Amino acid sequence: MKPTDLRGILRYIPRFREKVFVVALDGAIVTDDNFATLLLDLAVLRSLNIRIILVHGAAAQIATLGTERGVRPSNLDGTGVTDPETLQLALTAANRLTHEILEGLAANDLRAVSTNAIIAHPLGILGGVDHQLTGKVERVDVEFLQNLLQQGVIPVVPPLGFDGDGKTYRVNSDAIAFSLADQLKATKLIYLTGSDGLLRQGKLLRQLRVTELQQVIGQHPGDLPPELLSKARFAVAACEAGVPRVHIINGREDEGLLAEVFSNEGIGTLIYANEYQQIRKALKKDIRSLIQLTKESVAAQELVKRTRTEIERRIGDYYLFEIDRNPVACVALHLYPEQRTGELAFLYVSRAHENQGIGRKLVQFVEEKARELELAKLVTLSTQAFTWFQSKAGYREGSAEDLPPTRRERYDASGRNSKVLVKELTGP
Repeated sequence: MKPTDLRGILRYIPRFREKVFVVALDGAIVTDDNFATLLLDLAVLRSLNIRIILVHGAAAQIATLGTERGVRPSNLDGTGVTDPETLQLALTAANRLTHEILEGLAANDLRAVSTNAIIAHPLGILGGVDHQLTGKVERVDVEFLQNLLQQGVIPVVPPLGFDGDGKTYRVNSDAIAFSLADQLKATKLIYLTGSDGLLRQGKLLRQLRVTELQQVIGQHPGDLPPELLSKARFAVAACEAGVPRVHIINGREDEGLLAEVFSNEGIGTLIYANEYQQIRKALKKDIRSLIQLTKESVAAQELVKRTRTEIERRIGDYYLFEIDRNPVACVALHLYPEQRTGELAFLYVSRAHENQGIGRKLVQFVEEKARELELAKLVTLSTQAFTWFQSKAGYREGSAEDLPPTRRERYDASGRNSKVLVKELTGP
């Protein structure tokens, strides 16, 4: 789907309207050439009545400012010791970045305000080391932020926290973003970085359940890039706190934010807390989706055309594979109980989701269903995918004699000369 495809976006609007998205920007993203485009993406989200909170880091700017002033920062990301000199660098860098963000939002006719909504206290002495002016989020002024969001104002939150006496602390922006997403019950937490997503040993992870990421962090933390480990940990914490989806994406990618939010395949890494993919029975209301989903394959004569009436008559045979509640694949299991035979039919995976193992999952799902129903064998007909069924799914080539009588009649009348493939269901 193109990010600018209005029809693709429209299907998400009911789900996201009036919901909170926390968008966390690495400092380097704010000064990137793509930042102007990113602001346009945010304007699109606001136009759809999605409530946005922006959090920004400042590590890159603190490093640059330290070099300019001849000061070596004691830490860049707000996790180590923050001495007074480093706090001054952080204050200057954060204020400049916040102002730049406010300018950009104003240029896109978006109302925004810098806030002091993060109440912090000192991180304290850890392992015998006094972290001085490094802070930890104590609480979030939720009521203040909710009032701003209800008025259509975008809160911009710097990587700083303030205690009851007005003292300022340097706070890690990843931690701030997590706390905001948690306490404001955000629908999404989105980390915009300079990486294409969360990498494991150099390979991009596209979608993974929070328990999978938890296992990687616990057993193989060295597999993840050090600069992304903090985001990975807070992604796990956010999902465990009830945030349904956490995204880690490349903020330098043109239209990347919209592509991630408004398409199933996305561009980066999605960490999800609840069911993201599922196979479910089709309902009558899904018939239009089934026809639309498979129309290209029908036109290419990969699938036999089915009318709405034909599908409705046997709707209980059809199944949809959904990603985040959007149908991307389908299959049917037609039953011939007298012959203890099932037909695997209408198998289709959308072009955008090919080579992700979805077809194999659907085939395995049908086989499990057939075994539950105590069928003796499965048959399937194919004009173009027969080699896949033989090499990958364990089917053998059969003949028209293997088809149940009523199916044989339709086969002979079709003139498609499809190959008949058979799989005995005697094994586990």
